[in-house]
Amino acid sequence: MSNEKLKIAGGYALISLIWGSTWLAIRIGLDSLTPIVSAGIRFSLASIFVLGLIKINKIVLQTDALSIRLYFILGIFAFVIPYGLVYWAEQFIPSGLASILFAVLPFGVILFSWLLLPDNKIFAYQIIGVIVGFSGIVIIFSEDLRIEFSDYILGMLAVLISGLIQAWVAVIIKKHGKHLHPLSMNFIPLIISGVVMTAAGFVFEDASSWVFNSYALGSIIYLAFFGTVIAFTTYYWLLKKVNIVILSLNTFITPVIAVFLGWAVLNEKFSVHALAGSALVLIGILFANLRPLINYIVQQRRKIPFHG
Repeated sequence: MSNEKLKIAGGYALISLIWGSTWLAIRIGLDSLTPIVSAGIRFSLASIFVLGLIKINKIVLQTDALSIRLYFILGIFAFVIPYGLVYWAEQFIPSGLASILFAVLPFGVILFSWLLLPDNKIFAYQIIGVIVGFSGIVIIFSEDLRIEFSDYILGMLAVLISGLIQAWVAVIIKKHGKHLHPLSMNFIPLIISGVVMTAAGFVFEDASSWVFNSYALGSIIYLAFFGTVIAFTTYYWLLKKVNIVILSLNTFITPVIAVFLGWAVLNEKFSVHALAGSALVLIGILFANLRPLINYIVQQRRKIPFHG
């Protein structure tokens, strides 16, 4: 396997592991801080980390008209609105239900790719893989779901909208953001989201309940550096290298990792449903990658270099 392929595989594994762990980090932090201000401080701190990396690596920040538009699209539609919706929704709906609803993202990617990326072909095996993987997520959380639509409908709608917005943004960046450096893609959007969400937290949340203890600070620092800077920079780099449908399937992996971490760290229940659902998720991802895997195996047997 080429060095480029190894980097892509490593990057995919990295964002899956990090975003799988962020659910645990967010839960720990929300014991001390309210949701919106916690997210705002996270993104503000992350922008400082990104600025440091930009200076160290002497990266020139693109300031053409298209880049500026993309920065504002990312700031509002990749961070402020979807994260605000998810944090707000989790006050009303179980996290398991939220995970299932947010897993609409790959379906959204397929839809928006079909509408906006005519050169990006969507194959039947990818759609089947997405459906199988989504079924695995449903099975994982099936024991904990008690859906009461009268109480949950607004929260459910918020998470669905969040997932679809993230899917739309991913396709827009795939189409128009090829010229952007992964770090510059983060910097201005993080400043925008950090300022907007921190200000919103001061206006709409109860500041008297905030406790900046070691749990809150540890959560914010981890989420800022690993969950935001490392994960999103890697994600934007992968967006230029990987089929967007395949990349979106990390949305199915992160709940699986979250379940395992909840069992290992918080002694949460780990059931047969979780094991069966996790297996189904992996089968779905494997199926979605079926054609590239077959091509790779065939070309390796013929001793022809594999180019994807």
